[in-house]
Parts: sequence; C-alpha cells; structure tokens
Amino acid sequence: MAAVDLTTHPGHLARRLQQAHYLLWNAMVSEEITSPQFAVLNALVDQPGLDQRTVGERVGLDRSTIAEVITRLSRRGLLDKVRDPQDGRRALLRPTDEGLRTHRKLAVRTARMNQVFLAPLSAEEQSLFFALIQRVSDAAEGLRHPAEPVPAPR
Repeated sequence: MAAVDLTTHPGHLARRLQQAHYLLWNAMVSEEITSPQFAVLNALVDQPGLDQRTVGERVGLDRSTIAEVITRLSRRGLLDKVRDPQDGRRALLRPTDEGLRTHRKLAVRTARMNQVFLAPLSAEEQSLFFALIQRVSDAAEGLRHPAEPVPAPR
C-alpha cells in the first residue's frame, strides 16, 4: 500500500495548526495561562456568573477538562466560585479583579498573536477561513451528541 497524502487529511492539518498556535501562544501571549484557560476567563469576562457546565459548553471543553481549568484559574486567584442562591449544589463563576487585569493584558497579546498567525492570508481569505473552520467545528460538535447514530463508512 502506498503512503497517504496527509495534506488531504483535515485532522493532520488541524494538528499542525494547533502546534503552530501553541508555539505562538507561548511565545507571544503567556507561558503561564493556556489558551483554554484564557477562553474560560474570556467567557466569564463576557458573562460573569455562569456555572461550570455552561462555561464548558461555551468554550468547547469537556466536563473533566473544564473542571481542571477552573481549579487552576481559582488557585491562581483569577476567578471566584460562589454558591448559586437558587441551587446550593451549583457554583457560579466570576473573574476576580486580578482575573480582569490578566484578561485585559492577554487580550491585547492575543490580538497581536492572531495577526501573526493569520499573516499568510489576505483579509478576504481570513474571513473565508473563519467561516469554513467555524462550519466544520460546529458540525464536529454535533458528532459528540448525535441525534442519530453516525453510520460507519462502507
């Protein structure tokens, strides 16, 4: 059997994109706060008082990953957990003052990093890239909890 052309495999290309993003993130944004941690902080800056499950859904993290990210952000003093007055079993999350300062600083750095990351594309190509990758990401989310089983290829 001949070797497969991996440039036609979206998973391979997605992994390469992720590696490039990871390298740029560490070099230009933060070695301490990860991209998923920033996504959680960003969601809570946008809408303070969300519960853990909702934040996880908004940023595309599974239950165990979101729990770990929230624990790490709490330990760093970047977010607070408060009991939901309507449901004592549920914790509501809010960025601390330090969390807000950290978010502002990282948001500026993230914007610069994105410019570098997307520099090979024209403005029109960037818009198309985002539209296409969003469509694929949204479809992939549906595979997590499909309404009907996905048939195996023949």
